[in-house]
Amino acid sequence: MGVIIVTGAAGLIGSETAQAFHARGFAVVGIDNNLRAYFFGPEASTLSVALKLQAQLPRYRHESFDIRNRDAVEALFQRYGRTIQGIVHTAAQPSHDWAAREPLTDFGVNAVGTLHLLEAVRHHCPDAVFLFTSTNKVYGDRPNTLPLVELEKRWELPPEHPFFRGIDETMSIDQAQHSLFGASKVAADILVQEYGRYFGMKTAVFRGGCLTGPAHAGTELHGFLAYLMKCTVTGKPYRVFGYRGKQVRDNIHSHDLVSAFWEFFQSPRPGEVYNIGGSRQANCSVLEAIELCETIAGQKLSWTYLEENRSGDHRWWISDVAKFQSHYPAWRYQYDLRRTLEEIRAACQ
Repeated sequence: MGVIIVTGAAGLIGSETAQAFHARGFAVVGIDNNLRAYFFGPEASTLSVALKLQAQLPRYRHESFDIRNRDAVEALFQRYGRTIQGIVHTAAQPSHDWAAREPLTDFGVNAVGTLHLLEAVRHHCPDAVFLFTSTNKVYGDRPNTLPLVELEKRWELPPEHPFFRGIDETMSIDQAQHSLFGASKVAADILVQEYGRYFGMKTAVFRGGCLTGPAHAGTELHGFLAYLMKCTVTGKPYRVFGYRGKQVRDNIHSHDLVSAFWEFFQSPRPGEVYNIGGSRQANCSVLEAIELCETIAGQKLSWTYLEENRSGDHRWWISDVAKFQSHYPAWRYQYDLRRTLEEIRAACQ
């Protein structure tokens, strides 16, 4: 059936994608050099996942180069050429806190690496489908201008507000504080759109909320639910940053996101942009997530509160996925918040 290239193949979304497309008969080439361990330390290493993919998937081949290396990207795409039917680009520096430490590294991975891939596709397999995992951080802190109401355990929008069911793609990404991570992802996001609109390539941008699942190597700087459950189970202290712990996130299981990729892959639309997340199906505040983790784990979390919130952080984010559902009505959620956390809890053992 051809070749699918997956960047960040040993990460949460990349590994789920590799398994899903392999199960549908594709040969999968995974690119991952375990930069996550450099970003977040040994506990975030994806090496074991890479080894597992190689051991369990007969048509999987692993490449450990860095996508900032243009020559390596070019060589790979030249080797496979027009046998490449799809690229799922999940490789990233994913933390807005970490980006401030090394802005050049962050921009190199997120923006320049994406440009290398797009150029390789344009020259070697222009008919391939290109799916990019962007982020809701491209909207910067603009969601914080919404007229939020403080409730006992969460911030919330009034039911009559147009964005009550979730924020859609009409929200502006301009003139807001994004964090350096958000800015590098904006650059990549716009590039993916432009290669679709200007060159007619089959590109799509998926602006994710919190992406999660049992394969997530969660750390304090990235991986909200996975890290929270890990701390609950192990007794490791957890820190809540600002907003009185009432900041709201929507959370989409990796399986549900990859099933959305599959729907687009079968019927691509050039230069599309989709907000994608747990929507009203699966969202929670930090306080609500702590309570649910404690209930599922059967033990209390040791946590402390820091008054200062993270720069550019959202007080409230829920994705409106109506646009994607209108384009791909066969797509359905399989996971709610509790089922997702139960799987993460089981993976902690």
